[in-house]
Amino acid sequence: MAKEKWYSAGLNFECTQCGNCCSGEPGYVWTTKLEIRRISVFLGRSDGWLDKKHLRRVGLRYSLTEKPDGDCIFLKHGRDGGKCAIYDVRPLQCRTWPFWNQNLRSPETWNDCCEKCPAINCGTHHDFEQIEKLRTLRSW
Repeated sequence: MAKEKWYSAGLNFECTQCGNCCSGEPGYVWTTKLEIRRISVFLGRSDGWLDKKHLRRVGLRYSLTEKPDGDCIFLKHGRDGGKCAIYDVRPLQCRTWPFWNQNLRSPETWNDCCEKCPAINCGTHHDFEQIEKLRTLRSW
């Protein structure tokens, strides 16, 4: 019998678009060629691609670029905090936050995420099946 996951009763999360997950320490926002095309179309580009201001190659993969302070290039700050300029077409990595394997290792790792993300443990209840679907999603 498979070991029951600690989050089998579900978890609460509802994105407030505060922008906290899009800022801070440098890292990678992995994106596929299809996602790049979607973002490009959303931005009104006719070539189906993004320029070096928005996209960087890392080995054989692509990542969105960051501003010098570590913020995602598409994070726009305003009176209400940070908003994603491409929210409707954001990459899968962004869509599945915070239901990532590393955040779901234990209740402690999940609750540690609360320090950065005020939406964790608030809002919409996601049952185990919804969490597993997001956790294992490979495309959207």
